Amino acid sequence: MPEANFDGLVGPTHSYAGLSYGNIASARNQGATSNPRAAALQGLAKMEAVAELGLVQGVLPPQERPHLPTLRAHGFSGSDAEVLAKVAEADPVLLARVSSASSMWTANAATVMPGSDTRDGRTHFVTANLRAMFHRAIEPPVTARVLSATFADQTRFAIHDALPADSAFDFGDEGAANHTRLTRSAANGGEVCGIHLFAYGRAESAKRVPTRFPARQTLAASMRVAELGQLDLSRCIFAQQNADAIDAGVFHNDVICVGNGNMLFCHEFAFEDRSATHAALREAVGESLIIAEITNDEVGLEDVVKSYLFNSQLLTVADGTMALLCPIECAENPRVRAAIDRVISDHTNPLTRVTFLDVRESMRNGGGPACLRLRVPLTELDLASMNRAVLIDADCLAVLQSWVKTHYRESLSAHDLADPLLLRESRDALDELTRILKLGSIYDFQRA
Repeated sequence: MPEANFDGLVGPTHSYAGLSYGNIASARNQGATSNPRAAALQGLAKMEAVAELGLVQGVLPPQERPHLPTLRAHGFSGSDAEVLAKVAEADPVLLARVSSASSMWTANAATVMPGSDTRDGRTHFVTANLRAMFHRAIEPPVTARVLSATFADQTRFAIHDALPADSAFDFGDEGAANHTRLTRSAANGGEVCGIHLFAYGRAESAKRVPTRFPARQTLAASMRVAELGQLDLSRCIFAQQNADAIDAGVFHNDVICVGNGNMLFCHEFAFEDRSATHAALREAVGESLIIAEITNDEVGLEDVVKSYLFNSQLLTVADGTMALLCPIECAENPRVRAAIDRVISDHTNPLTRVTFLDVRESMRNGGGPACLRLRVPLTELDLASMNRAVLIDADCLAVLQSWVKTHYRESLSAHDLADPLLLRESRDALDELTRILKLGSIYDFQRA
């Protein structure tokens, strides 16, 4: 079976606070009024588009926001309403951080290594610690609970907690956004063996480092993730991200490179040592590997970041060909559209079609189609043993669309984050969602 995609559902507090330093779109839209309802419906429409291609599509829930336990841990006390009022007055940036709906970008939730590649034959999930950004570093405990509730069969799945964020080792881990799994054919499911490409931005051995924006993923973290996932290191490649690309706003490798099956679609400035990385991939994957590269003359880094061309989903469909699901911004940029058309017209690669998706609410916060999904290669037995209530079909989609329209606000401003009614609305929505998706008590307010 083909690889499954699990998308993060946009949360009720979706807002534009500009919290992600190095993410240019996030900074550009800071302070703008957001539309949580439209954002969530756009995300569901994207899931529907993938499901209509005949692929397995799942949904993962948003996290509880605003996160009152974090505010209380920072010394704020009183009723929930009193805590929100105090934080709004004393530290509105902190309020924005604990209200962020950033868990919607599940490419950062974990790194996934299927049983066909691991020593114990189980699919391993290593929860990302996301320590580079405060608003994301509070996600891992609930992320691990969500994954455990979704993939609960411990004979087939292993869920690992996040790497320690404050250890003596340089463990900065951003999850699957810096990990690509390739195979010897277009087949990409959990029944085929794969090669694992880990991209990192920082290492003691690095000769060049970005000077404008931080490099979030570290080599030490990538190697530890591979170890926890019981991978054979001879089937792993560790490649440094291009430092200039990070400084241009490529904060994760999935902003400049996407791989699927035996195809790698990337920019010529994806890796610091382009030639060595390509050579290592060709040797590991074999002669069947196809590297479709866009040159900087075709599409410069500024357009790469604006359009999120490579933050698209590259998918294998039933007939063995591949489809590319791009943000609509790619169609609106003539240079980007021409580059896509060139790659599709090259019949030496399996990419035959492109679909443009409207995920503008996510894009304005710096996340495209690939940011919104976690790739999980599964077998039919894996699929049968997981929590199937999270899988998207027509009935589930209709229920979730109705749920969004019932619980989500049409618009949200920074001032609204202090509204205790918003907290109550969000908790009511999430409480109902856990029943719809049969996840149990995964949220702190449910477990209190």
